[in-house]
Amino acid sequence: MDLITLLKVILLGIVEGITEWLPISSTGHMILLNEIIRLDVSDAFWEMFEVVIQLGAILAVVVLYFRKLNPFSTRKTAEEKKSTWILWGKVLAASVPAAIIGLLFDDKIDELFYNANTVAWMLILYGIAFIVIEIVNKNREASVKTLESLTIRTALFIGVFQILALIPGTSRSGATILGAIIIGCSRTVAAEFTFFLAIPVMFGASLLKILKFGLSFSGTEVLILLTGMVSAFVVSILAIRFLLGYIRKNDFKLFGVYRIVLGVVVLTVFALGIL
Repeated sequence: MDLITLLKVILLGIVEGITEWLPISSTGHMILLNEIIRLDVSDAFWEMFEVVIQLGAILAVVVLYFRKLNPFSTRKTAEEKKSTWILWGKVLAASVPAAIIGLLFDDKIDELFYNANTVAWMLILYGIAFIVIEIVNKNREASVKTLESLTIRTALFIGVFQILALIPGTSRSGATILGAIIIGCSRTVAAEFTFFLAIPVMFGASLLKILKFGLSFSGTEVLILLTGMVSAFVVSILAIRFLLGYIRKNDFKLFGVYRIVLGVVVLTVFALGIL
């Protein structure tokens, strides 16, 4: 792997690490960035890479929340272990809707929606949604303020919203956070449950893409994957901490504005034939 390719992969990892957790669409940004700094790889490898690189981001959640997510911890009481298993039950239940739709329609979704035009319109549409929902909920008291008070039924509803994120540009975190807020979750609960929900979903999506690609990686392809994942992991640690700190004092309207501006810029750039 030459220096230019290395720098491109590190940049892709940085973008993935930031956008996976902020509600601005990681897949959308990866598609757009690939239009600007194309990696010299096959289309099949790129399709797999842009999903599997997210494993680095997911590992950041596992590291940051290891104690909370570990039901075998010797430092936990029996009650705390039970609570952790219940949390995993909620996460797995919420993963089912998107997993079913993703498995059934993965190829069709890729064929129809993996393009810059779709990304741009989804950025704008959900940017508007964030602003409108935050305005509507401005004086509304959240009914779900802790993960413990999140019911299986509520988790399933959040999982249904995650189906929307199968279309690139929507943002998995954006769709689930919006859904959670709509049904009464606090921003902190919405964000944390979104982090945890990413673990089985992205592990499953990555496994599916790897199996479709095959296990015959070249040495360069392995290096590209590992470099991207490590970059995404490091940046994700910072992005998650930033988001949790930010939403303690702020709402999501700023992300909505960012999405709208970026979507308009993308539409303009492609309309003018710049890319």
